[in-house]
Parts: sequence; C-alpha cells; structure tokens
Amino acid sequence: MIVGLVADTHDRIPAIAELLQKMRDKGVTLVMHAGDYCSPFALEPFVESNMALLGIFGRNDGDQEGLRSVAARGMGMELYESPHSFDVQGRRILLVHDLGEVNRRSIDAHQFVVSGFTHVQETIVRPETLLVNPGEACGWLHGKCTSAILNLETREVEIITL
Repeated sequence: MIVGLVADTHDRIPAIAELLQKMRDKGVTLVMHAGDYCSPFALEPFVESNMALLGIFGRNDGDQEGLRSVAARGMGMELYESPHSFDVQGRRILLVHDLGEVNRRSIDAHQFVVSGFTHVQETIVRPETLLVNPGEACGWLHGKCTSAILNLETREVEIITL
C-alpha cells in the first residue's frame, strides 16, 4: 500500500490541494497527517478530494471540535490526539506531532513513525523502524512546501516538493 504523509499544513490551502493532487496522481488513497492543520478550513481540500485521512492534532490546532466537524463530512477522515498508534495492512504505525512526546521504547515498538513539528524533512532508517518527518506542507518557514509518499511494503520514501 502507498500512503501520503503530510504535516504542518498551517492553513495554506493552495499547497494542501496541490500536494493532495500530486499524491493522488501517484496512487495514494490514504494520507497520514502529523498535525498542525490550524483552522478547520484547512481540511476542506481533503473533503473536496475525497481523500481518506488519518490525522492527529498538533500544538497549533486550537479549534479541535471545528476540525472534527469538518472531518466528519469527509470520507474516511479520522482525527486523534497525539501520539496515536494504529495498524494499516498489518504494519504498526505511530503518528506523533513532536517526537519529544514519546520515548525510544514506544518508537521501537512500531515499524513506521510519522512526525511533524520541526518543519524539516527527515527520514531515519533503522533496522526495525522507519521514521519520517515529511517537512512543512505550508512552506512558511523554509520556503518549500513538502510532503512524502511511503510504500508500506518496500519502505521506500519519495519526497514531494512544490
């Protein structure tokens, strides 16, 4: 299965919509969001693209009820507190906004860890765990809107940059 990874969208609607389209063009049907949507309207591109979403809240997601309300309108959109652990096709995945929220043992208990917060794209390959921070989808801090595509079978990560 191929999944999209995104974090730190911070209300930048055009970038969110374009990244989702690029993901869809590459066969992505599920996106994992590591938090900091900011406003509820930042989820509209997900609703409009009919893209399934597994997401967590970040530190800048003040209106969590509003975000949940918009997510309820989408198909297969679920939002959780950070950190959140789940299985996708038999793969154990941890979605966390800031890696500082979890200890090494929790990280090591997962095959994949997706994080955000730093606004810096990073991929760390360990024998049992792959850690991916897709960077900032908003591009506000570093001038590049980034996300990633992860193949859960091969553990390959492709970075998408606008």
